[in-house]
Amino acid sequence: MSFLYIFASKSTSSTLFGNHIMLEIGTLNRPRGKKAVLCGSGELGKEIAIELQRFGIQVVALDKYADAPAMHVAYKSYVVSMLDGKRLREIIEAEKPDFIIPEVEAIDTKTLMELEKEGYNVIPTANATFLTMNREGIRRLAAEELGIKTSPYKFAATEDEFRAAVDEIGIPCVVKPIMSSSGHGQSVIKSAGDIDRSWHIAQEGGRAGAGKVIVEGFVKFDYEITLLTVRHIGGTSFLEPIGHYQKDGDYQESWQPQPMKPEVLEKAQKIAEKVTSALGGRGIFGVEMFVQGDEVIFSEVSPRPHDTGMVTMISQDLSEFALHARAVLGLPIPDIAFHGPSASKAIVVDGDSHDITFSGLEDALSIPDTSMRIFGKPSVNGHRRMAVLLARAESVDAARKKVQEMASKIVVTV
Repeated sequence: MSFLYIFASKSTSSTLFGNHIMLEIGTLNRPRGKKAVLCGSGELGKEIAIELQRFGIQVVALDKYADAPAMHVAYKSYVVSMLDGKRLREIIEAEKPDFIIPEVEAIDTKTLMELEKEGYNVIPTANATFLTMNREGIRRLAAEELGIKTSPYKFAATEDEFRAAVDEIGIPCVVKPIMSSSGHGQSVIKSAGDIDRSWHIAQEGGRAGAGKVIVEGFVKFDYEITLLTVRHIGGTSFLEPIGHYQKDGDYQESWQPQPMKPEVLEKAQKIAEKVTSALGGRGIFGVEMFVQGDEVIFSEVSPRPHDTGMVTMISQDLSEFALHARAVLGLPIPDIAFHGPSASKAIVVDGDSHDITFSGLEDALSIPDTSMRIFGKPSVNGHRRMAVLLARAESVDAARKKVQEMASKIVVTV
């Protein structure tokens, strides 16, 4: 099956060629030049910006703080809370982008949906952004509309509802704000004594502040995966499954490929295709699932590159960011060359500082088939992911050992 989309963007110029739209990209600041606005400018946004710029796309970076990673490479940037719908609209109307690309959860999705109706192209779609940036939307879509198996869950808007939800789901259970990322606001209730603490963690860690939470039944699983799924002009493609390790809900390590039985991988691909088809649009989706024996349980989906997918910067010829750029622009993805077993490890820094330095890079990068990215985030307050280490080897275990060895050589001074 192939997909054909004709965008109604303000300044898009394209020519019909056979059964497809032939992309035309002009030069910077010229009438047929193309522009993308990134709503979120973290480390993932930085890589998206770089890949778009390879095709001559002018990138405008938005984030709530100055000097965010994507701002380092963007043509222009704005410091703005994207929950401020009025200000977000002002920027979009001033910039008139061909593509609006969300990279974080904290966005006024109502404004995005209005802008899309007015002809702006939201990636992958405004509705997909709305559903996935709110755990309630995507969980109800998957479990209640698509009939996909998930963990048992209840939503709660007040502390009384929360306590009732914990009582119904049972202990142990996982608590998350319905809007958060990178583990913020997430906790596990292991005993009745954890209930108060978990409620306060969720209220303090939500992207949009205090609000509704999801209480999930604890799922026993053998392993969890991210199945990166690309919806593009030629159809849907799947990357090799990615295994990962999290701490307090935050990605610490990932590796590719995660060993899976062929029949289990096929089940996972069917779930991923069903969810992403329901969301629609073009781009890369990070579909998270639990695997227990031969059973696959849907967890979450991100309609954009995924943090665990940073491993693809060394494992493939086209990283998840390059694939996202191609899919967004309507360019073909005839194949995806996998270079071999690979691993990534996040460097998470603890402290309170506006002056962070890295050393030991020479020793770390003297290990063959390795790479790293320092994100360039301007400060740390508490704990923050500041860099990622990458390695490729003859096996996943060997690649994971390489990134651990690299980490032992890196010194971060706060």
